[in-house]
Amino acid sequence: MRKRKKRKENHLRKGMVLYIAIVLMSTIGTGAAFAASDPLSVIDNLSTFIFSLIRALGLILTGFGIVQVGLSFKSHDPSQRANGFLTLAGGIVITFAKEILNLIIG
Repeated sequence: MRKRKKRKENHLRKGMVLYIAIVLMSTIGTGAAFAASDPLSVIDNLSTFIFSLIRALGLILTGFGIVQVGLSFKSHDPSQRANGFLTLAGGIVITFAKEILNLIIG
């Protein structure tokens, strides 16, 4: 029984590490920063790079929140379930931070 539980925990941990690696590889490798003569384009490229890192962090938090909610349903722990939903919601907000800021600014 303990071996089975430990095996499932190891399986979940490996899956989470794989998920984090895929998210980081897909977001960091997307934006190319080219030097330009216009200083505003340099700042715009830096902003795009920073927001891609923030999006990666948000996706990681979203994945972690999903794992927490899943584990809380397994163990019937309401406090872990609440923390999982809060982490999930926070990860979604962080993932779409740039779009939310663009909607606020107009």
